Amino acid sequence: MLRFLRNISPFFLVSAYHFMLAFLAHWFYGKPSKKLFVIGVTGTKGKTTTANLLADILNMAGHKTGVTSSVYFRFGDEKRINDTKQGMPGRLQLQKLLAEMVKKECTHAVIETTSEGMLQYRHNFIDYSVAIFTNLSPEHIERHGGFEKYRDTKVGLFEKIARKKSFGTVRDADGIGVYNLDDENVGHFLACPVRTRVGYTLKNKSDPPADGRNPKSETNSNIKIQNIKLTDVGSEFDIENIHFRVPLIGEFNVYNAVGAIAMARALGVSLEKCAEALKNPTPILGRFEIVQKEPFVVVVDYAHEPKSLEECYKTARLFTNTNDTNDVANNTNHESPKLVCLLGSQGGGRDKWKRPEMGKIAARYCDEIVLTNEDPYNESPIEIIRDVRRGADEGLKIKDQGLRIYEIIDRREAIKKAISLAKPGDVVILTGKGGEVWMCLEKGRKVPWDEKKIVEEVLRER
Repeated sequence: MLRFLRNISPFFLVSAYHFMLAFLAHWFYGKPSKKLFVIGVTGTKGKTTTANLLADILNMAGHKTGVTSSVYFRFGDEKRINDTKQGMPGRLQLQKLLAEMVKKECTHAVIETTSEGMLQYRHNFIDYSVAIFTNLSPEHIERHGGFEKYRDTKVGLFEKIARKKSFGTVRDADGIGVYNLDDENVGHFLACPVRTRVGYTLKNKSDPPADGRNPKSETNSNIKIQNIKLTDVGSEFDIENIHFRVPLIGEFNVYNAVGAIAMARALGVSLEKCAEALKNPTPILGRFEIVQKEPFVVVVDYAHEPKSLEECYKTARLFTNTNDTNDVANNTNHESPKLVCLLGSQGGGRDKWKRPEMGKIAARYCDEIVLTNEDPYNESPIEIIRDVRRGADEGLKIKDQGLRIYEIIDRREAIKKAISLAKPGDVVILTGKGGEVWMCLEKGRKVPWDEKKIVEEVLRER
């Protein structure tokens, strides 16, 4: 229906369609968000993990919390897999999920709020109270018509919260914005005149200058993290003399955890309670998920854009006893163990610019590369692979060092190949699918997919 409308209708009619559907869903399900304290999480990376960690904290603090995210729909301790292949469900389903949260006596809801969802008005008629900004890097650029428009779409969530303080009933905790001060785009988000701004930083940054729209964009308080220790089993850090031990690997997960902590604290949860909740968080499918540790490590991760892919590879090096990050990046210390990667890129015309960039990053960090299918939609899988390959070849020229690159369209066979290349001590990392349950093919066809299960089957057959 939507595709048909896009083909025959001017933009304003499609926008009206989205707006009216959001309005009707809101009324049909009894305006459920008005019965919940709604927290939005937006950004490019880390939304899913941040949302679920925040729910873990709030649940432990006695606030029954629902979540809509790329991986799970949660209702307190109950959860089910999100099989929609949408980080933010459509208007009808999202309102239905909020109504289900109300029925199951949730008091809080955490919504992973995507730019694509906001373009289609899925956030309209949702009574957001507060929001978290995780980070920003280029993604969905072709869909939005440029990075600035992509950024401004996400800023719209904070503008929505800022408007709320001027209209209707406002609760004491309404109007809080939580911001990653280490992100270079944070000034655009801080410029929205929300009631309370809370920043967090791993680099002890102070507030950035305003972007011109609002000269009073300083934060009301900042959370600074000290004594960060990253290991191959998780991370440790201190906030105001409270020690945190979180079993999530990588610096990016420290950011995710601290974003959740910052919001929880702003809502009145003690740091001690946050630390307790994060000792044993809800596992997130396909987010740097370790399938095997011995004799070689196998990791499944959702990384599907350049910045997250690079962070993923850097984190994978924690398992290879390589201590010099520069050596890792320049491939000058790669005798053994080695990093074997499997990657592809989305089809359907989605962010074609990033394909060679991802290939270049793989060539920079990895020792052997397997290129394969991801979600080709109506594009030729081999053409997508070749786009990624161009970047990998360019990366090899820059590095002036050879490595083997394999092109295998069948993803299951590609997984077999990647695992066959591994020796004891190596790391195999499979990116792009993560915990997704479908692979999207031509003419709208979808086939079931479970990356972790396939990896386990291949390992048993090895």
